[in-house]
Order: sequence, then C-alpha cells, then structure tokens
Amino acid sequence: MTHYLPRSAGNSLRAACVIACVSAETLTHAATAQVWADDFKARLAILALIETLNTDLLTSHSATATLTNWCAIHHMATQPKIIAHLLRGIAKPITPEQRRRLDIGPNEPVIYRRVELVCGEHILSQADNWYVPSRLTPTMNKALQSTDLPFGSVIAPLHPRRRTISVENLWQPLPRGWEMASSPADHPGQKLSIPPLLFEHRALVYAADDKLISEVAETYRKDILDFERP
Repeated sequence: MTHYLPRSAGNSLRAACVIACVSAETLTHAATAQVWADDFKARLAILALIETLNTDLLTSHSATATLTNWCAIHHMATQPKIIAHLLRGIAKPITPEQRRRLDIGPNEPVIYRRVELVCGEHILSQADNWYVPSRLTPTMNKALQSTDLPFGSVIAPLHPRRRTISVENLWQPLPRGWEMASSPADHPGQKLSIPPLLFEHRALVYAADDKLISEVAETYRKDILDFERP
C-alpha cells in the first residue's frame, strides 16, 4: 500500500514507541555478522531500524547526506562515503504527470539518470532521477553526465531541499496489526529471509529559490541492515 504525505502524528508516535522498545540487547541478539535470526526480536529490531532511517530521510534535505551518516554510525565502511554508480543504457521516459509536477511544458528537455548509492561494499539504494538541465549550471550538467557523483553532491551549491510526495513500504518485517496479536512463531537457528527492496520514497527537489530541479524515486535496499554489532 502506498502512503501519501504528510505522515500522521500517530505514525510518528508509533514508530518512536517501536524504536524505544527495542533494547541494545535485542539488536545485539538480532544481528551477528550480518545475519538476522528468524525470530520476533529480530523482526522488531528491523522494523525499528527501517522506521529510524525512514524518519531520517523524511526530515532531511539530502538523501546522500542521510545515507552517509547511516553508513558512518553503523561502521559499514572504512571511509563512510557515498559513491553513485551510474547505470548507463537505461531509458525511463518522463510522464505527462511528472512534467506537470515539475512545472515544465511538453517540449522542455529532461534527462533521466539512474544510480546505485554505495557505501563500501553495500548498495544502500537505487535512485531514478528526472532532472531539468536548463535549471542547473553547465558545470553541474557536465558532472552529472560524465561522472558517478551523487546528484545531491553535484547540486549542493543550489542549497536544495526536498518535498516527499509518496512513501511506499515494499516489505513488512511484522504483519499489520502485530501489536494486537500473538507474536509470530520463532524459528531458532534459521536465518531471516529479507527481500532485496524494503521501501521507496518519491520526492521533488527544489533549489533555494524554490525552482523545481528534479523528481526522484529512491528505493532502499536490504543492505541498510548489513552491519556488524560488537
């Protein structure tokens, strides 16, 4: 199910409650050498982690900066730096609805760019980006077409901000209504099967002068959970 913003205060309070209920002991039990056990404590810990990152992203002006911080605090790489692996040869034409959101006419050039945002050996997210080159500087356009720099890093001189337009949960570690039902059965000794994609954000990116720059669709991967705990 897709949830459109703004998120309700109830959702925020519920996420905060879940996070508060997961102790450090629970997280240590759940994650050892990047393996999550198939039990209730691990699923609760994962739910809390997903909600934490979700909240961080929704309150940030830069997904790149948020992922850099996530990588750093979880010691996922020797140097916590986000690299954008540019995936070439992929076409995803902009739709009329997207043009309306970007406030551009049918003939305004738009460039599509897909990257994987990587920290160390971890692919944290995949980003689809439709940007309006006439609203960027020549230097920015050249960097976006010829380098693997993240979009957020390239356009940083414009002091961009984001407006999230949708959030979609692609996987739930616990079923809806879990807090009112018996805990799911544990499977001691078994590894929890986590799908590749966890949740997706779609957002509009503005410059400091409120001019629309791009629309992005970011899909966050299970690698965000791939960290060791002492």
